[in-house]
Amino acid sequence: MVSSDDLKTRRWVGWAVLASAFVLVNFHRVSTGVLAEHLARAFDTTGSELGLLHASFFYIYAPLQLVAGVLADQKGTRRVAGAGSFVMALGVLWFAASGTYVSGFASRALVGLGGSVIYIATLRYCANWFRADEFATVTGLTLSASALGGLVATTPLAVAVADLGWRASLLAVGVAGLGVTVAVVLVVRDSPAQAGLAPVADAADPPDLTFAEVLDNARVVLRERETWIMGLMLFFAIGTNFTVMGLWGVPYLVHAYDLSVRTASLYTLAGNAGLLFGSPVMGWLSDRLGRRTGLIVAAGLLYTLAYAGIALTGTPPLAYVGAAFFGVMFLLGGFLLSYTVVKERHAGETSGTATGAINAMGFFGGAVLPGVMGVALDVYWTGETVAGSRIYTLLGYRVAFAIATASGLVALGCALWLHRRT
Repeated sequence: MVSSDDLKTRRWVGWAVLASAFVLVNFHRVSTGVLAEHLARAFDTTGSELGLLHASFFYIYAPLQLVAGVLADQKGTRRVAGAGSFVMALGVLWFAASGTYVSGFASRALVGLGGSVIYIATLRYCANWFRADEFATVTGLTLSASALGGLVATTPLAVAVADLGWRASLLAVGVAGLGVTVAVVLVVRDSPAQAGLAPVADAADPPDLTFAEVLDNARVVLRERETWIMGLMLFFAIGTNFTVMGLWGVPYLVHAYDLSVRTASLYTLAGNAGLLFGSPVMGWLSDRLGRRTGLIVAAGLLYTLAYAGIALTGTPPLAYVGAAFFGVMFLLGGFLLSYTVVKERHAGETSGTATGAINAMGFFGGAVLPGVMGVALDVYWTGETVAGSRIYTLLGYRVAFAIATASGLVALGCALWLHRRT
């Protein structure tokens, strides 16, 4: 007889393997912050070109989120996550060997292609293996685990790059990705039944859908006005945070405060630590209180104020910058409660499609905003370069953070509209 302890152990082992793959996804999303000056020299880029190189990950990642939801609903987590992890690892190995901007752009886009399916496939796994009243909590833990990737992409990556070079460091990460792929294939199963275990009470049944039914589900999800409101909110919240933490945060600290890259990376490390704690805390609090949209509104207000403090002063005390970076990533966990909101609005067989739709819109922000901020910074380029990297004025960085503040205001407006509607 299979005990409940066997089920709990098996589901957490499978989750840990998938979370490891998601750790690597988040590493690649934000690693360009530490690598910015190395990439600018290696590929001889302007600020806007560097922004586009960073965003190439999201050009593929964002539109495939809806496709990822469809695939996860139809093909299951094991196949989708295994294939995605493998493609992502190949892209990293190619990027590490790239000698031209075009090759770097294409290989980073391939990393985005592989990484695009990991999170939604993991949510599909969680819907099958965990009770409905556990979903927000385990989703928060998944996002918290991904924050480890962001942590590794800060000071640890800066140390590795200083000792080994950026190419050798990324080659090692690519090899690790191949190891995670093997673990996904060997360990993960789509449902308890496939692992020889009894189904979880109140968990979603694995869908068995025709392609026509999948398209019908997508139409139902995209017809809802709330889907677009949550997507727009995530466009600005996710896009802004991954632009600041993943690209311009470290150069801002280096140029505005005359810090080394290694020291500046400690502040983006603090930011990723915010996501590490924020997602599970917000998920737990939401499940405990039985509230979703009210917490999203509160997170949106504080998030906007944190960015406004940097935009208004330019060089606030470094302690404020560290607290603001931690805060905006912690509060991102509040915005991400929208995944639970959209899941609760739709039947179990469409949960992957629904979460994929708003996730796609969110990461489309990660594709657009790096270039927008890069163009703003290029306008305020001093005309100087140091070791091949452009030097931007403090006013340029203030304009970039003003863009982040405006994005927060739009996200807050969406959160208020959603709260009123629901």
